[in-house]
Amino acid sequence: MTTVRQRKRTNASEQNQINSHTEKNTKPNIKEISGPTTWKILSQFIGIMMAVVLGLLTTYYVAILHENDLWFSNIKEVEREISFRTECGLYYSYYKQMLYAPTFKQGITDLIYDNKTESMRTINILERMNVYQEVVLAVIYKYLPFWNYLEPVYFYIYTLFGLQTLYVTALYISSWLLSKTWLSGLLTALWYIVNRVDTTRVEFTIPLRENWALPFFAVQIAGITYLLRPDLTALRERMAFIVVFISTFIFSITWQFNQFVLLLQAVVLFALDCADMIPTIKVAKLYLIQVTCLLAVCVLQFNNTMILGSLVLSFVIAAMLVRRLQRNLKRGDLLKRLCNLTIHILLVLFLTWCINTTIKKLLNLQSDEHIFKFIQAKIGFEKTRDFDASLYLCEEAFRQLPFDTFHRFSDTLLLYPYLCVLFILTMAALATTFNNLSSSNTEKEKKKQIYVKPDVAYNLMHTILFGCLALSTMRMKYLWTSHMCVFASFGLFSIEVWGMLLKCFRLYTAQRANIVRYSVSITVIIYLILKFCPRIMEELSELREFYDPDTVQLMNWIKQNTPKNAVFAGSMQLLAGVKLCTGRVLTNHPHYEDKTLRERTKQVYQVYAKRSPEDVHSILKSFGTNYAILEDSICYERRHGRGCRLRDLLDIDNGHIMDGPGDNDPDLQHAPSPRFCDEIKKDLPSYSKYFTRVFKNKTFHVYRLARKSALK
Repeated sequence: MTTVRQRKRTNASEQNQINSHTEKNTKPNIKEISGPTTWKILSQFIGIMMAVVLGLLTTYYVAILHENDLWFSNIKEVEREISFRTECGLYYSYYKQMLYAPTFKQGITDLIYDNKTESMRTINILERMNVYQEVVLAVIYKYLPFWNYLEPVYFYIYTLFGLQTLYVTALYISSWLLSKTWLSGLLTALWYIVNRVDTTRVEFTIPLRENWALPFFAVQIAGITYLLRPDLTALRERMAFIVVFISTFIFSITWQFNQFVLLLQAVVLFALDCADMIPTIKVAKLYLIQVTCLLAVCVLQFNNTMILGSLVLSFVIAAMLVRRLQRNLKRGDLLKRLCNLTIHILLVLFLTWCINTTIKKLLNLQSDEHIFKFIQAKIGFEKTRDFDASLYLCEEAFRQLPFDTFHRFSDTLLLYPYLCVLFILTMAALATTFNNLSSSNTEKEKKKQIYVKPDVAYNLMHTILFGCLALSTMRMKYLWTSHMCVFASFGLFSIEVWGMLLKCFRLYTAQRANIVRYSVSITVIIYLILKFCPRIMEELSELREFYDPDTVQLMNWIKQNTPKNAVFAGSMQLLAGVKLCTGRVLTNHPHYEDKTLRERTKQVYQVYAKRSPEDVHSILKSFGTNYAILEDSICYERRHGRGCRLRDLLDIDNGHIMDGPGDNDPDLQHAPSPRFCDEIKKDLPSYSKYFTRVFKNKTFHVYRLARKSALK
């Protein structure tokens, strides 16, 4: 029963005492608040400084290695340019071209209407190749006073080395965000440095597109990791989306293989969305960023059809359309949701195939067909005799990851923590997925237990998919190994990972988990510093020198003895250097993402096949060739085994039996002509009628082609 009683009155003195007592009890303890806050700010400042310092140390490290390996500061300009091997030289040539253009407008015009990269063809370099970074760098160097302090080549290579600071800092921040301690970032950076052989190759392949793109890809991963944190404010979420957008755009415009990397990333997001491990709205926004960036790059590359016909665009569009139609995907019991998910996945795959096939037929797109032939042969769907696919399959870089890679990882203590963390979090992710799928919407808030948080789930799926890619194709390992450093160091410093492990043995307490994670991780850091610092110092003390007199002699001869508009035929790798060092016109080059160029390259390579001099002369003249460069290292190649030598690939493609003992396919026949590159050296009249040798050294033979009018 409720009763009403009279309110007790208080006099003024009693009220003052009460107010005084209340203020005393509620007054904040300045020491209690300022102490932890000050320490947190100081710790974050130290962490940020460590990130920058380690990034700069990495830049210094690779720059010194490059200098010590080539004595770059002391060699001649032509030797510096020759050191940019294969496609590296091709990309650098456009930076050089922009530098020496009389005006910016003229430089851009020359790139848009280029008739020197491929003879008898005018191509748009900005459309075909990802060279906007060379354009921007040339403009910065030309119109800002850098020329007072640095030579053009040093400005270029120091920019690439400088991006390593961004790369390491982004990896450091990713690990810090996941583990919530900057010590994890410190371990990430140390692992990246001591595993340099497997994490980067920037010091000897400087202009490669991946060296421009991967630092921004690391920034994007850090941005996504932060974005997937729960309870972000609207401002912080918006800033994270901006970081992801900018980094995705720069990554996409600097590397022609952006579409395949973003496809794997889209698959990661799709899988996590299906498992209900990350918010659907954030997945949709990340899809939108991918599509927007790719379309923006497509516009900047003058409607590059390879981007329009990419699988990632088709997949993202299909995923968003099907998701829009199937709104009840996350409702019902376990069996119903599994059925819905199966239908959902099949619909997305089918619609992806329909969209991609339609776009390719409408655009008559064949630029990337060699990649899919390579993938089919790599997976083992069929044995291929396709020349382009075989050219990739026979290269060591496109074979499976060598076993000695794991030996190096175990030597740096990276492998074992990585595998342990991967196993623990995979089991936790499977438990989380099962729990998500078996919980109805009304039950979720009550019974749903989050074993793996969204940011960790994303990085887990990322490392699994890119790990599979690296295991299958060695060249792709650089997408995986740097993330290995992030993932392993996060696991060692993660209170959640150690908590799950200790709970398995019923040893868990919060204090014990903290002691174990810091003691183990700091021990690893000390081990790496003590073991690898002497090795790194010894490596930095080793001095070598660039030495390639035969190629230098060839380039000097070409510049001094041939017209500026002369057309040269030869191997893709060598011709990239010819363009950079001499500016002469090429028949073919290493940027292989064009069907017409691939056909042309195979025809030019007939100089190493069993073809008659009449045939070879006719083929080369159809491309306007004036000079052909033959290399003994290709004609008498021993680097590859039988069946993978360039001359073998040409013989198989031409239907001819290969040289040497061994099996041949039953449909191959004996060639009517001897091998051209060997027979031409005998100076027989049937060959000298068409070809005149004008230069020779231990490595190269240059032949001038007779004019067709002189043969009549």
